[in-house]
Amino acid sequence: MNKLSLIWKTKDLRNKILIVLGLLLLTRVLAHVPIAGINVTGLKAYLQQSQFFNLLDIFSGGGLTNFSIAMLGVGPYITASIIMQLLTIVVPSFAEMQKEGGEAGRAQINQYTRYITIPLAILQGFGTIRLLQTQGGAAVLGTFSPFQWFMVLLSVTAGTMLMMWLGEIMSEFDVGNGVSLIIFAGIVARLPSNFGFLTSWYDSSKLPIVLAFLAMILIVIAGVVLVTEAQRNIPIAYAKRVRGNKMFGGVDTHLPLRLNQAGVIPIIFAISVMLFPAMIAQFFVNARSGVLANLAQKTISLFSSQGLFYAITYFILVMAFTYFYTAVVFNPEEIAENVQKNGGFVPGLRPGTQTADFLSSVLNRITLAGAFFLAVIAVLPLTLQYFTGTTSLTFGGTSLLIVVSVVIEIIKKVEAQLTMHDYEGF
Repeated sequence: MNKLSLIWKTKDLRNKILIVLGLLLLTRVLAHVPIAGINVTGLKAYLQQSQFFNLLDIFSGGGLTNFSIAMLGVGPYITASIIMQLLTIVVPSFAEMQKEGGEAGRAQINQYTRYITIPLAILQGFGTIRLLQTQGGAAVLGTFSPFQWFMVLLSVTAGTMLMMWLGEIMSEFDVGNGVSLIIFAGIVARLPSNFGFLTSWYDSSKLPIVLAFLAMILIVIAGVVLVTEAQRNIPIAYAKRVRGNKMFGGVDTHLPLRLNQAGVIPIIFAISVMLFPAMIAQFFVNARSGVLANLAQKTISLFSSQGLFYAITYFILVMAFTYFYTAVVFNPEEIAENVQKNGGFVPGLRPGTQTADFLSSVLNRITLAGAFFLAVIAVLPLTLQYFTGTTSLTFGGTSLLIVVSVVIEIIKKVEAQLTMHDYEGF
């Protein structure tokens, strides 16, 4: 209560939080603006039967269920970000732009990301609608004329760009990452309907399943907090140096290496990649070649069925993206170089290359534990579905991981701003 009182009394921080809440409310309004000519009620009933589309709906902020102009949410923007991050590793000019271009270089990369988002939104919009039609939703959606396709894809693309813009504005207020906040709001907005389903589904014979479900939620929350806050402290010593009449250094500190450097980004990346094959396969379902058409249909079935192949692929992708994103955000050579420039060293190791190799070795070991935890959390809803036999308890590990991680991030951002405000008072 003291913290909340302090936040409310800090005018600048209070205004930032109120503006971000207003923008989040606007994203929820967009998620309920349906595209004209669609039977939304029938579509909701159909989508509730599919674990695949339920998961997709989570990352669209609830826009898919309502077939709204924001049905894709920030999905295409996330996919574009993955592409640009891959390009910064593969293409030397992009790597140089990001590393040496400073703020202007990063702004240029962000601009390229926005440009890529537009064709991806068109592609993903077409793929998602065709996927709905071929998976049994044709009776609800009907068939579109060329003009209807044009209007639907134009609305979906405009909605995606608007959601992306709102996310970037939210990020500028430094209360949390805008994209994460939009997904967070979409998950929290589903809580009342999930609770309503639970009460209507419950009877005395299902008490063990409900208790196990609630216990799983508590365990996952505790695990997420533990893994998110866990870190390995690398001791750093600074040699004594004399400058003029003053002595500097001679202190011992530590370099914190987080167990999960990547946060929830690997799961978001993995889901974006898992959705892509089925969407691309939609273009070849009606191909003249029977082999190509059968291959496309099998691809759609594999990536939509939530079976063993889907779970194993999802697990591996989350592990791989955790290592990939950790390598993007944490560069051992750069960290070792910065420590050396400031006169620091790891006791028992030479500054420079030897220190960088040591940091890389430690990071690989602790990232294995973090990646495994993320992957287990990601496939937890599929495991729950297998043991309970219901596809409607979708508020599983992935949702909890995002919600808890975003809440922790918000708390840290707010506390940092409160601390800065205290310093300004002095």
